[in-house]
Amino acid sequence: VQLVESGGDLVQAGGSLTLSCTTSGFTFNAHYVAWLRQAPGKELEWVSNCYDNTRNRYYADSVKGRFTISRDYDKKMIYLQMSDLTSDDTALYFCAVAPISRGRVPRRPTDFDFRGQGTKVTVSS
Repeated sequence: VQLVESGGDLVQAGGSLTLSCTTSGFTFNAHYVAWLRQAPGKELEWVSNCYDNTRNRYYADSVKGRFTISRDYDKKMIYLQMSDLTSDDTALYFCAVAPISRGRVPRRPTDFDFRGQGTKVTVSS
């Protein structure tokens, strides 16, 4: 399994950024896809996950209304569109996957079997 994030950057507060994740080595449509993040000095936290590109998308309260997760089944890629960024969004962002067969929506970092190496997002105030 390989997950490779990209798109992290330095951005001003109030700005927008889109993260991408290239995936391979597993059955893409049999997995929830997700984004996690780890801010400096803090624990890894769940940000969002996606079963499909319709109503089955979930967000942490801290990003709801500002972030949008999506997936491209043909390209086997995962995206995170982020807007109205604040300094609290500064973190290393990881894409992650968990099998749908477990029968429950993954909401904790430990629910995910694989994640990438991360891409850094820094929001300057």
